[in-house]
Amino acid sequence: MRGLKDNGLTVVLMLAFTTTLAGMALSGWMAANEELARHGQAAIDFVAYCMSGGFVAALFENWESEFLQMGFYVTLTAFLFQRGSSESKDPDAKEEGDEDPAKHANDQHAPWPVRAGGLWRTIYSYSLGTTLLLLFAISFVAHWLGSTAAANEEAIQHGRPVHTAIEYLSSAQLWFESFQNWQSEFLSTAVLVVLTIFLRFRGSPESKPVAAPHSQTGR
Repeated sequence: MRGLKDNGLTVVLMLAFTTTLAGMALSGWMAANEELARHGQAAIDFVAYCMSGGFVAALFENWESEFLQMGFYVTLTAFLFQRGSSESKDPDAKEEGDEDPAKHANDQHAPWPVRAGGLWRTIYSYSLGTTLLLLFAISFVAHWLGSTAAANEEAIQHGRPVHTAIEYLSSAQLWFESFQNWQSEFLSTAVLVVLTIFLRFRGSPESKPVAAPHSQTGR
């Protein structure tokens, strides 16, 4: 039970992810077969649908926007401020909250890159933002390739020429799919930053204490 208590947030979130992913796949499969039936074409099985360009594109275009938003957020909050927000560092703080990791080079409890020093310490110092942006790049490529495949599947059905992935990179459809998700992520993040100035959720580390003044920055 201790393990569940210590990791409950991750467990619940991953269960929610798995459930909603399954719901997306099943409902998308049924919708795709309904569309095929309207055009007098044979239905496809579930595995074939999950490997189709349409499903891959839809899945990764959402993942890419999430990783882009988180990567930008982690990076921007290291340098920019929003007075009064629980999501921001205090712009009036005279000392940096995260002290020089080199001071902990001999701390046996510090992560090994900190103790190793040099390039390893530098890479580790920015590894969270770097990894999130790398996951964004991987997801974007998967979305791009999936969207290319989906467009070519439709082109074949209508007797139109297909495009290579490089040619499709300049497609308005690909960038429409990306921008429609990116804009919502940046908006929701900005809304969270501003709302945490004035609103509270007791017990959440994402909220300031209920009695904290609106002018207080940070948690």
